Amino acid sequence: MTIRRLKTYAGSQGYVYQYYFIGKRLAPASATSESDAQESEADEYIFDVTSDRKLTYAVSILLPHQVVAAWGESHGRPLSDSEQYAAVKMRLFRAFDELEDMQTQGRQLQIDLRLLEESLASLGVE
Repeated sequence: MTIRRLKTYAGSQGYVYQYYFIGKRLAPASATSESDAQESEADEYIFDVTSDRKLTYAVSILLPHQVVAAWGESHGRPLSDSEQYAAVKMRLFRAFDELEDMQTQGRQLQIDLRLLEESLASLGVE
């Protein structure tokens, strides 16, 4: 049995979210927006989220492999798994802060190169 740590985040929209990490997998091809399968491959990070402690729903954050590769090329080194996870969590927090209805609008989020750069820079990752 897996024990998951329930974490809390107070979003700027006034909601207090509770979430925990479910896992990471290769994203299904239908989840990505690119037509070329090689370019559209992404890792999907899945979190269970609630803002009312009654209804829990899954939130998927897609981190495309081409975005990770582009970051690595521009910085001269690959991103570690923990750095990738940190960027994914920052994307989740950004959605908590920006989306008025996380359950409706935030069920599937994607990280582009700009968001990856901003997230990692805010954490001091170069």
